[in-house]
Amino acid sequence: MQTTYHPVISATGLFTPEHSISNEELVASYNAYADLYNSRHSAEIEAGDALPLQHSSVEFIEKASGIKARHVMSKAPVLDPEIMEPRLDQRSNDELSLMAEIGVKAARQALERAGRDVADVDAVLCAASNMERAYPAMAIEIQQALGIDGFAFDMNVACSSATFGIQTAADYIRAGNAKSVLVVSPEITSGHLNWRDRDSHFIFGDVATAVLVEDASIAPAVHWDIIGTKLKTVFSNNIRNNFGFLNRATPAGIGADDKLFVQEGRKVFKEVVPMVATMILEEAERLDVDPAGLRRMWLHQANTGMNRLIAHRVLGHEASDDESPTVLDTYGNTSSAGSIIAFHLHSDDLKAGDTGLICSFGAGYSAGTVFVQKVG
Repeated sequence: MQTTYHPVISATGLFTPEHSISNEELVASYNAYADLYNSRHSAEIEAGDALPLQHSSVEFIEKASGIKARHVMSKAPVLDPEIMEPRLDQRSNDELSLMAEIGVKAARQALERAGRDVADVDAVLCAASNMERAYPAMAIEIQQALGIDGFAFDMNVACSSATFGIQTAADYIRAGNAKSVLVVSPEITSGHLNWRDRDSHFIFGDVATAVLVEDASIAPAVHWDIIGTKLKTVFSNNIRNNFGFLNRATPAGIGADDKLFVQEGRKVFKEVVPMVATMILEEAERLDVDPAGLRRMWLHQANTGMNRLIAHRVLGHEASDDESPTVLDTYGNTSSAGSIIAFHLHSDDLKAGDTGLICSFGAGYSAGTVFVQKVG
């Protein structure tokens, strides 16, 4: 007789950097930079060979995104008009890397909340949008730091990395290849952001999350049954970062900006909202889940307008803050970690039998859904 395994979410973990940058601080820094730029390039601007930089404002940022602040690993250099990028000390090869360090902190919290010993964990997936290095894998370093005997690997599907990681972990459970898998998403997104770009410098923040996916037979009494998962990708250039080892030496000023985060925001909004809403509704129908009966939706934290429209199309009405909570206002866009932060901070109050949805969407395009039900 074949043994049946069923994946659940046993616990989550969250690491939040101590430093936070408010919109007021960010605007003051950017506007000082814009004034410096305009002064230093006044001759080119007067000759019509360059365009002056326009000031930003708190009102512009909040209307465009809903973001009011973001946590960062390095604050002072980001706000310095002469630097405007994070400056993090490079560690030796014998030291724990920064990305692994914050990933370990989130993972340990998830393990503690589940009452799980590291000896019981079989695998670590580091699912994030930007890796600190190409190899060795960040996941293997996190695995060693935690003392886990098993296997580990990295995966990158941009803002959907965590949900893709959850399905991958769930598939390992279903196949009987693992009983306990950590999906860790350390997102130091401040490093890929162009802090000198008025249209995007306010978007990202830093954080790390962890999700412990396990077989129901070993899960704690209170857990989340994974009803079903669905992944989707459609190629698009509308969100892009061209940095890589083949083009890392591009001189500043010659296409250098595309080695950081760039996007066609309006195109993304127009194309991703219907794609994600349709995907959710189709998967809900396949799973025989009433979308209007979802108790809570933990959506990707990128833009309040996108979340509002997607939630409305799924629920059939304007979602309340209780039905679709946001962490975007204080965390900013944290790439793949966003929906997991929302789930981590806004799920304990649900009752046994309540059904919810973890959903991500972003560059690729990529989108992932994880339908869950509270148990215990």
